[in-house]
Amino acid sequence: MLERLRTRPVAAALTAAVAVLAVAGAGIVLAGRLVGGGGGADRPSIVLIVTDDQRADMMEPMPIVRERLAGRGVTFRNGFVVNPLCCPSRASILTGRWSHSTGVWRNNVPHGGFPSFEDSSTVATWLHGAGYETALVGKYLNRYASTYVPPGWDRFVALRFSESRNYYLDYELTVDGRVVPYGSAPEDYSTDVFAGHAEEFVRSAEGPIFLYFAPWAPHEPGVVPPRHEGLIGWEEPPRPPSHFEEDVSDKPSWVRRLPPGDPATVAELDLRRLDQVRTLPAVDEAVGRILDALADTGRLSNTLIVFTSDNGVSFGEHRWDSKLAPYEEDLRVPLVVRFDPLTADGVVHDALALNVDLAPTIAELAGVDAPGAEGMSLVPLLAGRETAWRDGFLIESVGNRPGVTSYCGMRTTRYTYVLYRTGEEELYDLEADPHQLENAIGDPALAAVRAELRARTLEACRPPPPGMVLPSE
Repeated sequence: MLERLRTRPVAAALTAAVAVLAVAGAGIVLAGRLVGGGGGADRPSIVLIVTDDQRADMMEPMPIVRERLAGRGVTFRNGFVVNPLCCPSRASILTGRWSHSTGVWRNNVPHGGFPSFEDSSTVATWLHGAGYETALVGKYLNRYASTYVPPGWDRFVALRFSESRNYYLDYELTVDGRVVPYGSAPEDYSTDVFAGHAEEFVRSAEGPIFLYFAPWAPHEPGVVPPRHEGLIGWEEPPRPPSHFEEDVSDKPSWVRRLPPGDPATVAELDLRRLDQVRTLPAVDEAVGRILDALADTGRLSNTLIVFTSDNGVSFGEHRWDSKLAPYEEDLRVPLVVRFDPLTADGVVHDALALNVDLAPTIAELAGVDAPGAEGMSLVPLLAGRETAWRDGFLIESVGNRPGVTSYCGMRTTRYTYVLYRTGEEELYDLEADPHQLENAIGDPALAAVRAELRARTLEACRPPPPGMVLPSE
């Protein structure tokens, strides 16, 4: 039913010509050679980089990503996740499917976490079956704490979850089925350890590779490596109009229950945000090491590199200080794609690009099937071709208690509509109200918009989040 979401033509966004000559069978002909067309040596390598809780406006401390990825590829300024929570989002990234299809709604059981994920068909198994050498380095799924190596991975270096919420130091990894502990010395800093494993994999592998690189950063509480202490600060913390919004009388009950920001709370959130941002230069350096390894092994010119995050996060917007919410801060993520045979330099695209689009994009360029994937391949957009594209997408969440109420909704190119388990609704005209300050659900001028988006939500949100019963109309 998601395929029935409205599409609209997307004009070519590239400012330079791209040598796309034809689409041929399972592969794409670029400048006279076949990419993704079966078992040849020209199959592209793939590097998928997924940070943790990095919102779209947290790219400033990452000059390598900005210059060597965004400057050589395409930035999707409207990059989104369809469920703004870590584990559900990662399940969607690995499969190209919405939460109502993966069954992964939460970070914990029931209906979430590693135990709830069906791993027999993922982008790793698709590529491994086609002869790719594959590696996961970093965070796999929340509540993974075993020595189990999921199917499809030749190398598996995964964080083991424990009672700790800090996985920068004093953590354990499962390395190809064996437990390896790390301590609190500077050389144990997890981003650097992951970078070492990733670099070693790229340099030692033969043929085309698939590397899924997933650092813990910038997840809170941020721990900064000693070499970056004092590297980043700010004169004034960001203060959007929605920061600890004063009048929330038009918001749903879960927001109205949130306390207004007192000075101590605001100061704590400012420090938390700064500490998270300070973890990103190490991630940037890790990206540089991976790019250098790709270049040294002759792969860089034929590697699809994707940089994104599993969800955004709020730092006091609408009084909220976490993720899960159907607001822009939580839904938006950075999304940068470089693939030299296809992308022009420094392009910014406006299309709605989702985390569920990554698996089908990878599959198309690798020349493999993406069974069950519900997203859309980004390849036409990367190539600058005019194509029919979505004008909206389903957002969904099982919520948590206390906090966000379960919801389904529709985020379009102009509006956000949300229907909560309680029956409460929100509607925002993002052109007129980009900070989502005025809930327009009762505005007579938008009655037709509300009716259309409600109908689209009810059609797409099936099955609904566990425990949520959809109205009959």
